[in-house]
Formats: sequence, structure tokens, C-alpha cells
Amino acid sequence: MRYLRLAIPVLSTTLFACSNSGQYADIDAFVAEKRAAPSGVIEPIPALQAYRAFTYTASGLRGPFTQPVDVKEIARLEASSNVKPNLEREREYLESFSIDALKMVGTVRLNKVLWALMKTPDGGVHRVKQNNYLGRNHGKIMKVGDNFISVVEIVSTGGEGWVERPRSLELSSGK
Repeated sequence: MRYLRLAIPVLSTTLFACSNSGQYADIDAFVAEKRAAPSGVIEPIPALQAYRAFTYTASGLRGPFTQPVDVKEIARLEASSNVKPNLEREREYLESFSIDALKMVGTVRLNKVLWALMKTPDGGVHRVKQNNYLGRNHGKIMKVGDNFISVVEIVSTGGEGWVERPRSLELSSGK
């Protein structure tokens, strides 16, 4: 009974405070105005267009940031060379990366063969030796040294000819 005597004044005060709607007349007017306005019509979702796959056909060409081979040198080399990449050869894993994206991070000697350790952009480390391939331009490893590897790439001249381009990758400082 004692709690009931205490609860009645608390409940009546709460109800009186909630019933005082004159204090929020501006909010009530705003809500009434918005409810009275005509509702908008939502436009239907536009029809989806079918996806058309894009086939990139310039993957064998020189990259835009790779230094071009001199035109006079190309003509001279093209005339004296009948170099062509072996397109029927099964491509190795490191040929899916640009040669500039690969880093030489070390060497290891197994069974008297010197292997170079190459780090890919995704963080994987792979070992390669002489006569393995790497890079997108048919780069064949000609020599593996303690702190470098020599590679000969077969690069398109832009026409139907191909030229060999020597490159080297040095041991990375680990950064």
C-alpha cells in the first residue's frame, strides 16, 4: 500500500508532463505540413544492360612506361634476325607478371645448381634457374649470378617482327 501511495503521484506527474503538447506545437505543425504534402512517385529501376566481356589483346605489346627500342636499331635487328617467341611453349608462372614487378631477393645453391629467389607482387617467393622464363615478354633467364640474373626478352617491334632485348635484375636491398 505504501508503494501505491508513492506510485500515484509519480505516474500523475509523468502523465501531466507528457500531455503538455503546447510546448511542441512547432514540431507538430512541421509534421502535419509534411504529411499534408503530396507524396512523390518513385521511378522504377532502370533495366540492366547485359555485360559485354572485354578481351585485352595488347598484352604482348610493349608497355607504355617501358623504354622503346630505337627505330633504326629495330630495322637493323629485324633485317638481320629471324627471332620469334615459341608461342606453343607452356608458359611458366612468373611469366604472368611484368618483369619490373618482380624482385630478386636472394639465391640458393641446390645440387650444384644456383637458383635465384624471385618475389612476386602478391608476396610469394619462387625459385628460378638458368633457362627458366619470367616476365610478360618471353624473358628467358640466360645466367644466374650471386647478386643478379641476366634475361633476354623477345619483344615485338610493333609490326610482325621480333627483337631480342637483354635485361638484368639485381639483388634487391630488401625494401
